Amino acid sequence: MPTTAEPRDPCRPALEDGQVIVVAGREFRVVVSERRRSLGLTVERDGSLVLRAPQGCDPERAATFLREGETWLAEKLRRREDHPPAHPERGFRDGETFAYLGRAYRLQISDEERAAVRLVAGRLVIGKGIARDPVVARRALIGWYRRNGQRWTQGRLQPWAARMEVREPDVVVRDVGGRWGTYRPGDGARGTMALHWALFQLPVHLVDYVIAHELAHIRIPGHGADYWSLLRQAIPECEERKGELDDLGRRLWLGDIREES
Repeated sequence: MPTTAEPRDPCRPALEDGQVIVVAGREFRVVVSERRRSLGLTVERDGSLVLRAPQGCDPERAATFLREGETWLAEKLRRREDHPPAHPERGFRDGETFAYLGRAYRLQISDEERAAVRLVAGRLVIGKGIARDPVVARRALIGWYRRNGQRWTQGRLQPWAARMEVREPDVVVRDVGGRWGTYRPGDGARGTMALHWALFQLPVHLVDYVIAHELAHIRIPGHGADYWSLLRQAIPECEERKGELDDLGRRLWLGDIREES
């Protein structure tokens, strides 16, 4: 839900990074980026509202943008209230399940004290010394998702970039907060796509949807009618995939640890 930022009146103070503004009774945390060229609004996983703005953005322009988006935001918050996230907790013991690209794998604790996380014969294997400390095990599992997600995406990106008629961006896999992916233009032509590590628990067709979704932003910022028309050319069933992502995404493991008795 973006809009192109207009030139600011130099007599007015600009929005500042970290500032909180109130519009129509709602609080919005401002995130300012010198790389942004448009305004954007996101609902984070904790329910907080974030306004993303370019440097020098006029507060009145931002307030107008938020008022115009009130209908969209109210519907987004209503759906969230009707279907609250149900992200599970996970422990690190034999038999616990972790998903990768839509398939569930059972965890196997290896006798090797510090064995790194790896897939072996349909099992997700981890050393007993790592599994013994939940914080260390969590870090190891997330690192495994990041490495494998990065490698998988590198092999998947070129066909989608060709289909979207864009140059392949650089890719990083990390925690991107309340979104599954982001695209930021760089100083050069490539820009950077960031994908959430938890995304790689989903089936392949939904990971592909997020990749295509972010690639479309290389050509069109925001989520206006032109954007969805472009994405629909690459994925005709993109609305169905978005609905499926919203449903499955709210039930993914995001790193929460189960306290073992």
